[in-house]
Amino acid sequence: MLFLTESDVRQLLPMPVAVDLMQTVFRQMAGGQAQNHPRRRVILPTGSVLHYMAGATEKYFGAKIYSTHARYGAHFLFLLYAAEDARPLVLFEANYLGQIRTGAASGHATNLLAQPGAATVALIGSGFQARSQLEAMAAVRPIRSARVWSRSAEKRERFAEEAAQALSIEVRAISSAEEAVRGAQIVVTATNAREPVLESEWIADGAHVNAMGSNQAQRRELPSDLVRRASLVVVDSREQARLESGDLLMSGLPDQSWIELQDVTGRPSPGGVTLFKSNGLALEDVAAAGYVYERALEEKRGSRLPVFYS
Repeated sequence: MLFLTESDVRQLLPMPVAVDLMQTVFRQMAGGQAQNHPRRRVILPTGSVLHYMAGATEKYFGAKIYSTHARYGAHFLFLLYAAEDARPLVLFEANYLGQIRTGAASGHATNLLAQPGAATVALIGSGFQARSQLEAMAAVRPIRSARVWSRSAEKRERFAEEAAQALSIEVRAISSAEEAVRGAQIVVTATNAREPVLESEWIADGAHVNAMGSNQAQRRELPSDLVRRASLVVVDSREQARLESGDLLMSGLPDQSWIELQDVTGRPSPGGVTLFKSNGLALEDVAAAGYVYERALEEKRGSRLPVFYS
């Protein structure tokens, strides 16, 4: 069985490719060619948590298993199997796999829902997920500038400097969430907040919002009035959203009005606010992991990638 490291994943999974993979796998999901099992959690008295989730396409299936502790961090693994004969293929170190596919899912949603010429992004949060979110926005829209706010001035300044250099766009650290968000055509929340990190009145008409930081029923990044204001509320999976989307569950908006990403064909109207609530699906990991596995085999045949078997 192949073993691939975080470095291998970063090398072999560019963001534009990952966005295309998300487009393909949600199309397969709509056609009944893929399936997803929602995340489940085992919560220990020590504060440690085991998370596990699974998905399948016609060619591959797999499971993400990861552990977290608020004080000691997180550890991600992903197992990929061949659908044809259930043969184990790869064990991944999967932190970057999750970051890239999460950004790519937002990129796919943004490509469907944001204004075609959207060029400004507001980021609330400057942690490990924010970088791939901004990279995905730049992959699907002609982004010229981004504004970032987070609680730590030092972290947002460092994020802005590194992201500007990596993406060759203007990225500015902003001193307040309101200043970052007002007037932005695309807004991304990437935090671990329990309570809303912005206000509905800050969001411009015609904006698109990606909320991806919270995947627990008791947490939310968005205020209820913004959720109810949205002309279209999109989820990656209604089944998983019923378990994890605190942003939607606390808003009182009935789940019958949530639209799954697989069913979205475009923006309903130019002037309304659209919202994508991302929880992250194992199916997305399967699609990304399958691509990386195939690329790794190609690289191994060319003797350019140090991969290992057990």
